[in-house]
Amino acid sequence: MEGLDRSSDDVSMDSKDGNSQDSKMDFSEDEDKLITRMYNLVGERWSLIAGRIPGRTAEEIERYWTSRYSTSE
Repeated sequence: MEGLDRSSDDVSMDSKDGNSQDSKMDFSEDEDKLITRMYNLVGERWSLIAGRIPGRTAEEIERYWTSRYSTSE
């Protein structure tokens, strides 16, 4: 039975990873423009930016921003 518990944990972790990938793709063009505008105004203050976009968390927005606009790669 322990093996079954571990399997379900692995599945849930995989689905969480998949959801974070999907959330990057779920941002609309309007949200992207708003994030860009807000970033130019307030910088990396993700919670302030998230406050302007209903249903989005600061973590989602930060992940989206770094995946789209990161120059460190």
